[in-house]
Amino acid sequence: MAGIDLKAFLLKEIASGMASTFRMMFRPKATLNYPYEKGPLSPRFRGEHALRRYPNGEERCIACKLCEATCPAEAITIESEPRDDGSRRTTRYDIDMTKCIYCGLCEEACPVDAIVEGPNYEFATETREELMYSKEKLLENGDRWEAVLARRLELDAPYR
Repeated sequence: MAGIDLKAFLLKEIASGMASTFRMMFRPKATLNYPYEKGPLSPRFRGEHALRRYPNGEERCIACKLCEATCPAEAITIESEPRDDGSRRTTRYDIDMTKCIYCGLCEEACPVDAIVEGPNYEFATETREELMYSKEKLLENGDRWEAVLARRLELDAPYR
């Protein structure tokens, strides 16, 4: 009984907590000043979707519809038509981002790396309609992030 009273009298727990706090005061800070500082992202991070183009400016999507077929959330809608040279291209490529579960299966299914999930995770909106991505919005994302997307795919290539 005397041992318990001695611990309470000497405040051993509080002293050890204060010592731990004192040690931590001199270590570098672990917090980031978001949004001015951002932490590193993995090359496999799956963020906002983008449609990529070839270096000559032609869109990569060949309208094979594998991404639409593999999407478990059924968030992708594709319509296509044949071109004059006999190849197929998309006339409509829509993604309902409110349905998307960011699984990455669309990216894995694409044989030409046309649809990718980029590094952008800051795309909050005020209305649901803004999260209905059209082909134009996806191509715009691809143009904006192309250098980062190409580097990410290059880093991920050994694991595919």
